[in-house]
Amino acid sequence: MTVRRGRWSRALAAASVVVAVLASAGCRESRTLPLGEDGQPEITIMVGGVDKVIYLPAMLTERLGGFERQGLRVKLLSEQSGANAETTLLSGDVHAVVGFYDHTIDLQAKDQCITSVVQLADVPGEVELVAANKADEIRSPADFRGRKLGVTSLGSSTDFLTRYLAGSAGLSTSDYTTVKVGAGQTFIAGMTNGGIDAGMTTDPTVAQLVNSGKAKIIADMRTEEGTRQALGGLYPASSVYMKCEIVERYPEVVQKLANAFVETLRWLKQHTPEEIADRMPPSFANAGRDLYVQSIRDSVGMFNGTGRMKPEGAQNVLNVLSQFSTNVKPKKDRIDLSRTYTTRFVDNVPAS
Repeated sequence: MTVRRGRWSRALAAASVVVAVLASAGCRESRTLPLGEDGQPEITIMVGGVDKVIYLPAMLTERLGGFERQGLRVKLLSEQSGANAETTLLSGDVHAVVGFYDHTIDLQAKDQCITSVVQLADVPGEVELVAANKADEIRSPADFRGRKLGVTSLGSSTDFLTRYLAGSAGLSTSDYTTVKVGAGQTFIAGMTNGGIDAGMTTDPTVAQLVNSGKAKIIADMRTEEGTRQALGGLYPASSVYMKCEIVERYPEVVQKLANAFVETLRWLKQHTPEEIADRMPPSFANAGRDLYVQSIRDSVGMFNGTGRMKPEGAQNVLNVLSQFSTNVKPKKDRIDLSRTYTTRFVDNVPAS
């Protein structure tokens, strides 16, 4: 009887190994890039809010024909929450994300390898706003205690940064209430109907609320100066990130993506906010062209023009996350930043 059980146990163990191998093979197969009838790669990119100015290079690259010139077929999808965008990447539903770099560090702490292949900006482009009727009571993060603070979603970059701002003022997440309000119109509604007292968002939402007199700025991370003041250094944010295995398996495709995005970053440095607005979908200026142009003018300086990561910035992102992230904090010394970004592709982009 004992021998039979031993044989049965060995058989089960062998079967488990086979299933694991097949599952692994199937998983690898599911992460291949599809090709069209003409042999061109078909890439789906999830953007963490395609109409947000911080992610403007994604749609602008499409509108300028950058993907097509590289022989790529790119489909842009939009998901207002960076946390949800990363989930679609991990599940294999999309091949790349235009989102915040800090997710690559957070995910490495969860034993997932994601790498930024093009770093679009050196600062977050985020702004902490306070409702106008609470502006006399909330003047800085030190006044967050007992308040309702808006973020796009739990686990999003706005959540990360809100925790840091509160922590820098000696507060913890238990001292305030985190409210998921999304972005755009849902954020505006939360700010104007009392759903949140303050919150973090980007242009053009910032311009709409400030210009209308419904909100005021507490912390402005659209500039290097404002970012250093709020976060103690640079905080590289908007980026193009992908699963490491896709980057390693399809370097020629990643190079083409890098070529297209860097071409757009260079174009941004050479054109006015008005010219940029002219290239974008008219629907992005739903609150009026003048306001949309202003939102671009206020935020466009965040884009670095090169696609390169600044090492000091990556280190500061790790420093910020390690102060409050329950994922990163216990693993700070084991995080390998060299796996969270690469400059090999942007370094090989042809000179313009």
